[in-house]
Amino acid sequence: MTADAEPLSLTVHELPAPRLDVAEATVDGRAAQRTRGGRWRMLLVAAVCFAPVLASYLTYFVWRPGGSTAYSSLIQPSQALPALSAKRLDGTTVALRSLTGQWLLVLAHGGICDSACERLLYTQRQLRDMLGRERDRLDKVWLVLDDAALAPALQAALLASPGMLILRLPREQVAAWLKPAQGQRLEDHLYIVDPLGEWMMRAPANADPSKLKRDLERLLRASAGWDLPGRGASASPGASAP
Repeated sequence: MTADAEPLSLTVHELPAPRLDVAEATVDGRAAQRTRGGRWRMLLVAAVCFAPVLASYLTYFVWRPGGSTAYSSLIQPSQALPALSAKRLDGTTVALRSLTGQWLLVLAHGGICDSACERLLYTQRQLRDMLGRERDRLDKVWLVLDDAALAPALQAALLASPGMLILRLPREQVAAWLKPAQGQRLEDHLYIVDPLGEWMMRAPANADPSKLKRDLERLLRASAGWDLPGRGASASPGASAP
């Protein structure tokens, strides 16, 4: 080695830092895109589930071909089943909201059933039978507004009728949920509750069964597939000895 030769030296140069900011931004963007996609799918599923409900109301009771109107009165906004417990005839209790899943045709009357009450009970039974193969989608409900005993013969006939529910609930609780038309009594009407538990229609006092049947048929046709099948054909909560 010559005197003027310089010693070899090793220099470590700093390597360029990886572009983590770009990679992280890409990952974050994909995650955000997946989140947005998941939200849209949830909204789509909700829309599919509730579309029949909206169709049943809008198509037949807000806008209807030919400009005709429903026979019954549409309740706007609809009124949900209250979070209350009613009593069966044997004294045991049942949550009103457990009745969701099928259409309900509701009568509210005291236990002393006069001729007008009997006529409404007959109309209930007649309407369900007139629905033919769709009848098991409808339950008949009598909300007994007091503690009066039912006539034995009437009670036996009702409990032998498929799809009949007899439940006791104090008048003031029923009156906080169901409302009669102006100038009418709570006992004068049949009330229609949808499978979501929403009171959404009120039949006129002294209703014509054939006209009321058309309302029920339209509702059942528009809501096909979103109520539970067959409960009306099975044993009902009212079918108990007093």
